[in-house]
Amino acid sequence: MFSIDLSARAPIYEQLYNNVVRMISLGVMKPGDKLPPVRTLATDLSVNPNTVAKAYKLLEADGYICSAVGKGSFVSEDISVKNAEKQEALSRLSDELKKAASLGVTREDVARLLDEIF
Repeated sequence: MFSIDLSARAPIYEQLYNNVVRMISLGVMKPGDKLPPVRTLATDLSVNPNTVAKAYKLLEADGYICSAVGKGSFVSEDISVKNAEKQEALSRLSDELKKAASLGVTREDVARLLDEIF
């Protein structure tokens, strides 16, 4: 269900965050769907439970999920698929801009491209 690349530059908690946002934007996860418990997911992915908890906290802070003590974490009923798609697009754009910058693309190159698009 979740895919983590241990050799990626992005931290594991960020990869988890992006996985959940992506699944919401694609409609794989719908409002009210329960997420795996922190310990279960940590065991399945062979990562520290604190890493999963950090991703869940960020998802909750951004309104993607809500948590109920003793019941678990659920996809927020208020989540808009459009909002999730926008976040997913921004996340992908950020990743690509980082890659482009590491290849020597300048801020001016990006600004010129943005001006052409918008």
